[in-house]
Amino acid sequence: MNEFFTSLRTMEPSIGSIFLRLLLATVLSGLIGWERGVKKRPAGLRTFVLVCIGACIAMMTNEYICALYQTGDTARMAAQVISGVGFLGAGTIIVTRRNQVKGLTTAAGLWACASMGIAIGAGFYAGAILGFLFIFFGIILLHKIDSYFNSKSRIINLYIEVDNFQVLHDIVDYTREQGYSISSFEVNKGDAISDSDTTILLELNLGHQMKHYEIISEIGMVPGIRYVEELS
Repeated sequence: MNEFFTSLRTMEPSIGSIFLRLLLATVLSGLIGWERGVKKRPAGLRTFVLVCIGACIAMMTNEYICALYQTGDTARMAAQVISGVGFLGAGTIIVTRRNQVKGLTTAAGLWACASMGIAIGAGFYAGAILGFLFIFFGIILLHKIDSYFNSKSRIINLYIEVDNFQVLHDIVDYTREQGYSISSFEVNKGDAISDSDTTILLELNLGHQMKHYEIISEIGMVPGIRYVEELS
């Protein structure tokens, strides 16, 4: 396997070599982008593919310039790609009206995808393929692991829509009766997704491990609460 990758790396910069690198960049980044797109993230298939292909082209261009003029730094353009792709990542990160930060994983994926494109453009196929496997399965498996531990956490963040301010006192009384402590409490007017005009962002410390869906179900039964969900 190592000899195979070495033979590819030492090929002359022919049309075949360029095509192979661009094809590999498209396929590997496309799989990562597909996973993000399925989950309806801001950046999907096309964005990831374009970022990786762009990074690959930048790396090959840098190699070509150095080979043509026998001078220059082969890593200069790659370094600019790593820093320059940050503007795309920043564009995928948003703060919702529920004070949730979304898009961090997608932004990190774009940055990692650009690095993968640089590796492919440099002919570092083994590193690119192994890096892809770690990125792709890391996004999938770590999401499941993260969700599992979050569901077991003693801290739960809730978004609640209520009919009126009186319900706030009922919620506080309920949490005290259950032995929960309120870590943070924020009330907003006119920020609901339904007809309710009062929303609450509530962080509870349960004191011990409990199933979060049971907490949500119990709080949802408090009179005056229209809607409740857990914030990730």
